[in-house]
Amino acid sequence: MDVDVHGTVAAGFEPVREAFLRNFRELGEQGAAVTVYRDGRKAVDLWGGTKDVDGGDGGAAWEAGTAQIVRSATKGVAATVLLLLHQRGELDLDAPVGSYWPEFKAQGKEAALVRDLLAHRAGVPALDRPLTPAEAADPDFAAAAVAAQAPAWEPGTDHGYHAQTYSWLTGELVRRVTGKSIGEWVASEIAGPLGLDLWIGLPEREAGRVGRIGRISAPVAPGGLRTRPRRNVAEAYANPDSLTQRAFGAITQAPDENDPAYRAASLPASNGIATASSLARFYASLIGEVEGGTRLFAPETVALARGEASAGADRVLIVNTRFGLGYMLHGGASPLLGPGSFGHPGRGGALGFADPESGVGFGYVTNGMEKGVTADPRAQGLLRAVNEALREVPGSRGFVADAGRAWNLR
Repeated sequence: MDVDVHGTVAAGFEPVREAFLRNFRELGEQGAAVTVYRDGRKAVDLWGGTKDVDGGDGGAAWEAGTAQIVRSATKGVAATVLLLLHQRGELDLDAPVGSYWPEFKAQGKEAALVRDLLAHRAGVPALDRPLTPAEAADPDFAAAAVAAQAPAWEPGTDHGYHAQTYSWLTGELVRRVTGKSIGEWVASEIAGPLGLDLWIGLPEREAGRVGRIGRISAPVAPGGLRTRPRRNVAEAYANPDSLTQRAFGAITQAPDENDPAYRAASLPASNGIATASSLARFYASLIGEVEGGTRLFAPETVALARGEASAGADRVLIVNTRFGLGYMLHGGASPLLGPGSFGHPGRGGALGFADPESGVGFGYVTNGMEKGVTADPRAQGLLRAVNEALREVPGSRGFVADAGRAWNLR
């Protein structure tokens, strides 16, 4: 495969470039980008391949400003909105959800707290009647459906990944508190001030920048990066009546993620769109100032984000998971840089997170989606390379970018 990889790496971060190249050579990567910030400065900014997953040899090249849908990595952005509202005194994490959204109290959900909603403890990961794509994109209809749903367990007593319903839970809560959609709030309060190419609800004017997404079938890489799923996990995904399948199937049919109408909807569980650079800058801005810009989270809010709120056997994902207030935490289901890391993967590839100990903000986006929900082997290879680089570059001073370079992989 002939691939041109462009961008910059700071001295000492060359292992990340090599891992990025290896993803194309060994893991079937078609088009992707990765960015790493360290202590508020860009240490890695790489992109390569084709803009569209089905672009082939004659397809348009992935460029520095190419954006891509990041699926569930959007959940980390949604969680940030709620925590910023809490930081500003507009949202009480210990208040019942029903105090802001009275209809949500139906069917025994009166005791569900805002923090339960963030930590996947609200008890409504699935709907008795899944929504059509049009209903899912209608905030009034979808919010009414999830409010009327009886919980699968007593809210607050256990946790299970709210794969799709997280859209309507977080979106409606933000609407009740602010009067804006979550996409509008992100645009005015986060993306605009920070200069991010990041959207929940893609504006029509930006449509030409977004590549086509699709499934890839990658070979097994040397070194055994792939492992077989546990039998009980495989069975849960294969059983249409399992809570796992019902949670991921809360929309009646898989949406066409390349459809402009889907991309324009506000679905904070699944349809955020971003460049790798903006995803990394977003997370770097949660934990520190980035290139003289604004820091979003106070230290107390960082502690809420990274503090363990749910852990153990996940009723939906089956495996053990760890969640803070809206973010996945470092663990076996989603390895990040270390115990203090917080962020979110997107099913099939994308990943964004912050690591306060190392000062890292990380963003990886791709147009080639794999079957896995978390721990994508391409992203994990990049993380191992970041860890290797951090051992070689203990501080950020003296970064010298290998600027303007292009590397050809044949």
